[in-house]
Amino acid sequence: RECISVHVGQAGVQIGNACWELFCLEHGIQPDGTFKDQPSDDDSFATFFRETSTRKYVPRAIMVDLEQTVVDEVRTGTYRQLFHPEQLITGKEDAANNYARGHYSIGKDKIDMALDRIRKLVCTVFQTNLVPYPRIHFPLVTYAPIISSERAYHEQLSVAEITSSCFEPNNQMVKCDPRHGKYMACCMLYRGDVVPKDVNVAIAAIKTKRAIQFVDWCPTGFKVRVLLCDVRASSFLHHFTSVSILLLIFFHPLTSIFCFCLVHPLTFLLQVGINYQPPTVVPGGDLAQVQRAVCMLSNTTAIAEAWARLDHKFDLMYAKRAFVHWYVGEGMEEGEFAEAREDLSALEKDYEEVATDSFEDENDGG
Repeated sequence: RECISVHVGQAGVQIGNACWELFCLEHGIQPDGTFKDQPSDDDSFATFFRETSTRKYVPRAIMVDLEQTVVDEVRTGTYRQLFHPEQLITGKEDAANNYARGHYSIGKDKIDMALDRIRKLVCTVFQTNLVPYPRIHFPLVTYAPIISSERAYHEQLSVAEITSSCFEPNNQMVKCDPRHGKYMACCMLYRGDVVPKDVNVAIAAIKTKRAIQFVDWCPTGFKVRVLLCDVRASSFLHHFTSVSILLLIFFHPLTSIFCFCLVHPLTFLLQVGINYQPPTVVPGGDLAQVQRAVCMLSNTTAIAEAWARLDHKFDLMYAKRAFVHWYVGEGMEEGEFAEAREDLSALEKDYEEVATDSFEDENDGG
């Protein structure tokens, strides 16, 4: 199964560049796209790299930015030979933080170009069954431990400790408090020195915490399935548990189809995967080399807090028509603001209904 990564804008390109460095370190691929010592029994790299006729491995990725500077750092950096030139798309000037300027005017001609490059990379039709409702497809990503080398010597970092950390706000990649919402699904991906027995004990401890709630309409409660796998068995799992990749998942346009945990509309799944290879760190980086780590992808109603904050800030600015003239001047209609606000309101309502609906109410209604 192949994955295509699309890195957009300054942040997207910079994060993507760091991700591909980590990918190469994970698989032993050199900066020029060749193997130093290619393993005969490991083809997990094929998920993110495609092989050329010259035995070079090129990332299945597109980098797009209207301003050249950041992409030029990739073109001239250590991994400049890794990427195909056609997959690095730039313009001549940036959009100055103006969506309409990038979408309707100076960036308009780059949209078709980017889509054409993506079509050339597409080899697989992706599907998803991550959530029970079509609009509620924004996963909350959590990683533990996020710790420096200096602190690592003073921390326990047991399976129970890192599992518990995944349910704490400080380890999330989105600012919201999961204790204020309800979980619909969780997929926990472990790496390193982890055994199923320790995972089961950690999950049992989580179930006893009153602050962690799950939707009421789930009739079966917890369902834990442990998937034991190594690099060859799951290259998705191989990459999911690194901080750089988590940021990529969050900003990735294909986030809702990038995950492989499945959730049936009437069944809550807490799915667990274990990869016995420890996480790889970038030499000279800030993160500590640890024996074990976990990434959690969850679907929780708490993420609606992010939409509520966005709506509040939008309402304050739009009431004063702040910056609206810059968008309208680039060809955007003012009515699009109202439409977007209505869409976000509907999204907030969807999450609210999921949190309040109960299995008993549905039975009474039927």
